[in-house]
Amino acid sequence: MSDELHQPLGMGTSGGEGRNGGRPSPVRRGFPIAGAVYGLIGAAVLAGAGYVWKYGDPNGGWPRATAKIEPYKPPVIAQRDPAPTGTIERRGGERQTGPEVENQSGVKVTRAGNAQAPGALIIQIDQVASVSLAPAPDKRLIERGRFGPLPRIGADGAKAYEIYARPVITSQKLKADAPRIALLIGGLGLSGATTEAALERLPADVSFAFAPYGEQLQAETARARERGHETFLQAPMEPFDYPQNDPGPHTLTARASDKDLESDLHWLMGRFTGYVGVVNFLGARFMSDSAAMTTAMREFSRRGVAFIDDGSAPQSLAGVVGAQVGTVTTRADVVIDADPRPEAIEAALTRLETIARQKGSAIGFASAIPASIEHMARFTRALEKRGIALTPASALLARGSGPQVENRRP
Repeated sequence: MSDELHQPLGMGTSGGEGRNGGRPSPVRRGFPIAGAVYGLIGAAVLAGAGYVWKYGDPNGGWPRATAKIEPYKPPVIAQRDPAPTGTIERRGGERQTGPEVENQSGVKVTRAGNAQAPGALIIQIDQVASVSLAPAPDKRLIERGRFGPLPRIGADGAKAYEIYARPVITSQKLKADAPRIALLIGGLGLSGATTEAALERLPADVSFAFAPYGEQLQAETARARERGHETFLQAPMEPFDYPQNDPGPHTLTARASDKDLESDLHWLMGRFTGYVGVVNFLGARFMSDSAAMTTAMREFSRRGVAFIDDGSAPQSLAGVVGAQVGTVTTRADVVIDADPRPEAIEAALTRLETIARQKGSAIGFASAIPASIEHMARFTRALEKRGIALTPASALLARGSGPQVENRRP
């Protein structure tokens, strides 16, 4: 074929009409513009890469932010209040006196002999207060014993019945001289369900006494104290019909030697920490023996713990011997569930209230049985309406002499 489509590239026509006279002539090419552009771009990229390689990218990999710089202005300092801390002023600027502050603050302070501050004994408030007991164990009040930690009097004179006691707080709705009732419930720690029921149903001002045989005794007593209940150790003591009626291991017996009695006391007292004092479990025989009670009471006094007689033993010498050796003691006025029938429990609570109105205060003791917990819960809910203050058992220690109550922290 003679057309250009079928000729070799770069060759002229076969007719010899080209400038070379029949010789093949090369095809004319245009100026390579695209190649020049690509070359310039490549050169720029290489130049930039070379600069970064040599000097580094000053902003490479770093975030950027723009901040506006304002002139510094010194902070404005408020004028100091010339009134001292705790001072309450009138709207007109006059300062109020202490009695005026107390009268207008909704807080009622009762002092011994109508004295002015300091010396407040009981703070009365119109709303329920959250009371935290002192942490236990307090290192000042603990020493290592053969069977566990034992209470002791601190080097500064601190005692368990003072430090571990629940503070006395009563409602402002009550008169300053309102009758006081303390309730102490024993036998706790043996049944988890019963202990839980007492924690749930009874107010924190009710004092709890724990038997020494519970498996989770330290944990349960700690939980009771977290709920605001002060705690006591319930110590088994010899009844008249012992050993037919056996309170349990390490029972304190009248016939034991002083060494054996001390050993049993240390076993019992080392079962948990943070208790205010000791309460008897049974013990009519033991508490009627002067020599045995003297040994026990001296140990309680030496270790700074109080003793509460539950009121079940008419021949008890606890108060007499305690006074002789310097042990802080008191005695329950009514055993609430000596007869566990519901009507008998109600009658006992009524008798307790009557005693409190007559004498100014009364202590009731009960065992941790469902009927007692139920009746005590209902009884405590109505006390304030009847003008009676519910108070911890520790507040009624050594009633009559009064030093333990007067030294209480509000």
